[in-house]
Amino acid sequence: MAEKPGRTSAEVAEIVAIRALAFLAGDPERLGQFLSESGIGPQTLRTAATDPRFLAGVLDFIVRDDATVKAFSDFSQFPPPTIAAACEALGGNVHG
Repeated sequence: MAEKPGRTSAEVAEIVAIRALAFLAGDPERLGQFLSESGIGPQTLRTAATDPRFLAGVLDFIVRDDATVKAFSDFSQFPPPTIAAACEALGGNVHG
């Protein structure tokens, strides 16, 4: 995703992470696994989504598995390096 003028890399990273959250929400099995691992309940998801640390956690969950990265890349049209860079920009752990 090319950055638009005036957008910081953190803002772009948040956009990628919000798309990742939408991707997870579209797959009940993945969403359930993510919620279980994160300790976040469905009722607090909307509030949590405004926290950059939570968004980093969403991307951490995505990037730790190559098949999930590919599925999210296909869904979002963000190439895997953009996804990894967004994770890193939000302070997440990029798993290689």
